[in-house]
Amino acid sequence: MHLLGAESIGLSYPNRTVLDGVTLGVSAGDRIGIVGRNGDGKSTLMRILSGDIEPDAGRVTARGGTTIGYLRQTDDLPADSTVRSAVVGDVPDHEWASRAHVRDVVSGLLTGTGIDLDARIGDLSGGQRRRTALARLLAGDWGILALDEPTNHLDMTGVRWLAEHIKRRWPAGQGALLVVTHDRWFLDEVSTLTWEVHDAAVDAFEGGYAAYVLQRVERDRQAQAVEAKRQNLMRKELAWLRRGAPARTSKPKFRIDAANALISGEPPVRDTVELVSMATSRLGKDVFELVGAAAAYADAQPVIEPTDWIVGPGDRIGLLGANGAGKSTLINLLTGRLEPSAGRVKRGKTVRTAILDQQLRDLSDIAEDRIRELLARRATEVSTAAGQLTPTQLLERLGLGDVLQSRVKDLSGGQARRLQLLLVLLDEPNVLILDEPTNDMDTDMLAAMEDLLDTWPGTLLVISHDRYFVERVTDDQYAVLGHRLRHLPGGVDEYLRLAAAQEAAGAARPGRASGAGDGTVPGTGTSAGQASAAEARAGEPGLSSAERRRLDKEAKAIARRIDRAEDELAKLDARLAAHDQSDFAGLAALTQERGALAAEKDDLELEWLDLSERLED
Repeated sequence: MHLLGAESIGLSYPNRTVLDGVTLGVSAGDRIGIVGRNGDGKSTLMRILSGDIEPDAGRVTARGGTTIGYLRQTDDLPADSTVRSAVVGDVPDHEWASRAHVRDVVSGLLTGTGIDLDARIGDLSGGQRRRTALARLLAGDWGILALDEPTNHLDMTGVRWLAEHIKRRWPAGQGALLVVTHDRWFLDEVSTLTWEVHDAAVDAFEGGYAAYVLQRVERDRQAQAVEAKRQNLMRKELAWLRRGAPARTSKPKFRIDAANALISGEPPVRDTVELVSMATSRLGKDVFELVGAAAAYADAQPVIEPTDWIVGPGDRIGLLGANGAGKSTLINLLTGRLEPSAGRVKRGKTVRTAILDQQLRDLSDIAEDRIRELLARRATEVSTAAGQLTPTQLLERLGLGDVLQSRVKDLSGGQARRLQLLLVLLDEPNVLILDEPTNDMDTDMLAAMEDLLDTWPGTLLVISHDRYFVERVTDDQYAVLGHRLRHLPGGVDEYLRLAAAQEAAGAARPGRASGAGDGTVPGTGTSAGQASAAEARAGEPGLSSAERRRLDKEAKAIARRIDRAEDELAKLDARLAAHDQSDFAGLAALTQERGALAAEKDDLELEWLDLSERLED
């Protein structure tokens, strides 16, 4: 059933055309993710479709009775109103609480995250205001939801909640979603269609972000020579999608065989051995080591309980946790900004740390400088695993090649973010800490940033609620849960499971602070390339630190053998497909060989699961 249509719409500003002759349709059951570079018109398209602004040309029509709920990037909540009044109006509590979807919204976005319904809007933080604005919209009944950057200010748990809410909000084949977001995991989770806004046009693709990436690459492949195409950044993204998170490739609606053929010759996303070797040569063997280190503020509950943790050269670590869990405190312990309240912190003598934070503070003093003048005062070359790069080459790789003559103050938010990263890299630190680096970046820019980080030789620590980015650029994940650091062999999925269990435990213990006494294991485990100190609670009774390291090493070795077995199975499948089908003896031999290899892979997976459970329990 058709709900909304745009016919030959166009919109122009004095200096450029944003949309030109765009025709689109939205049907019941559509879940559409809108992607494109910053400034190409994603939000403008959303505003036109939702009726917020009128196009210069063409028209937008909606089916009779269709209602559209639009979430803007900025809210218009009245400062003197309460959260309750803003979200549900003056309706008595028993009335709105009797509606399941309103109750789910209030719990998932407000009361379940510590926001008091009687709090004054003007007293809320930016993140709390964003949650309130989102809750107000979702509490309504809409035929179409148009969400512009809904995941801003949401942590991973909040993003997962929103995805689940969207998926169960309407029965199959009903309602419609339009969403602009840079969160690629969210796009893959909720989208069945993708619109790419570029060059004043809109191209439609079947499936979520991963499907869009493949189809976009195939489109380019038809227009370019094969060798030139092999160097395309999107193909490298696909290689990671296939090898780093294989579950993703089963979800989107595209041919897996086509994806395998496209990326079969691609090297691994990162040359881990070379990067660790380069990092060790720059850092030595020691980076950070926490020995019983704890953090607490005066007259307050401990922020970080006594923790043993080793961060080694070349480690690429994602640090997860809810807002306020203590991630920044942990980083401050590592870097020396905060002295431990107990224990000690050892730092390597050659460590040079750089922090990319959320505030863009480093750019305020150079706001009047032109980019070309700024680069002229910096290093002439930067060492990467791909060789020496000049500042101009780094600028090009980060998509800033056209701003050399611009002043820093004239850059957009996304451009300023990229410039900040560039300046950090030009200082050639050997430890890089990224605090929410994906803010204000579009999906293409994030892919370019990830590609650059793949060749950066040093220790990388990432704090981000962008699940896709964390999984893409880091090799190990840790979480701060209940004031304790925990290693996550199962990655983000394990973190979300533990966070849900902690929340449930807190709800089951009235009067106890959320997250306190949840029984999570204090994180230590093994950091990438380095043996960790013993965990405060071992995975098995009597499991020693040395035994834990041995088991972890065995698990990683088995994982590598599984990867090799998968590669060999793929080669055997190709040989079977290409073999003379009349050669029954040859086909039988190949089939027998494949069966033996598949059985070996199954045994390896069971062995790996057993080791992982022993380490995790």
